[in-house]
Amino acid sequence: MQLDFAAPSAYLAPLVSTYYLYRCDDAVVEGIERADVGQIRFMLRGQGTLTFAQGHREASTPIMINGPGTGAAAYRVDGPFHCFGVALRPVGWYSLVQIPAHERADHVTDGGALFGPGGLALLDALRGIDAIGDMVPLVEQFLHRRARPVASEHQRLCEAVRAWLVRDGADPDDPIHVGQLFDAVPWSPRQVVRLVNQYFGAPPKLLERKFRALRAASQLLDGAAPRRVADQFYDQSHMIREIRHFTGHTPGSIASRIDPVLALTLQPGAFQELQQVAPVEQPLARAG
Repeated sequence: MQLDFAAPSAYLAPLVSTYYLYRCDDAVVEGIERADVGQIRFMLRGQGTLTFAQGHREASTPIMINGPGTGAAAYRVDGPFHCFGVALRPVGWYSLVQIPAHERADHVTDGGALFGPGGLALLDALRGIDAIGDMVPLVEQFLHRRARPVASEHQRLCEAVRAWLVRDGADPDDPIHVGQLFDAVPWSPRQVVRLVNQYFGAPPKLLERKFRALRAASQLLDGAAPRRVADQFYDQSHMIREIRHFTGHTPGSIASRIDPVLALTLQPGAFQELQQVAPVEQPLARAG
């Protein structure tokens, strides 16, 4: 099994948090993926199914667009399984996929149908390349052509949500709450919830739960004491339920028998979805 990461260019960093190339040559590849960000996955080899937290199962497509996850999902692929992935920031989802994120959360969208012949030609080209460094320029050319403007005030909202989520856990005596987000942006709570759903695929309260659980799982994987991690939750049983829902594992199994791919994606720097993006001059911002 091999999982390599590559950073996006400065131009696409507001849209993409990372690229990755996954390879596993087993005849059958099974595992659990955490509640993920929205992603575009070019299936270089293999096909299979995803079973989502709500229990519904969907088949892979040659270009899979995975909506943001609200819970862990199980996958099974007839291998060998090779995949080039694009982990999308919320602004990137709306700019590149151009479908409200909550409409495709916990679902697979057929990227071949959405992207058309250009997307399928890119898939064919990627299948003939071995190194992630040689794949990234082709993917970025395609994404650059695909990107559509996103209202500047909506980009500021996404940054406010990111900054709000990063605060969670910084001070156990001052936990975040949704009211802090509402106070930080110039819209009514109803408008904020609508826009957060549109870009992040879930309302603010669920995002708070999701990233708290993912951060706690990352801390446990890094060797933190469960009792210390549980301080972020109402109690230990609440921690167990939340981590299981969003990662598919209990705190005990994270420490002893976690899926190796899941372990890599729980590393703090894996998808970097909460990392701040330095402002860059690019035509994605416009007045809304």
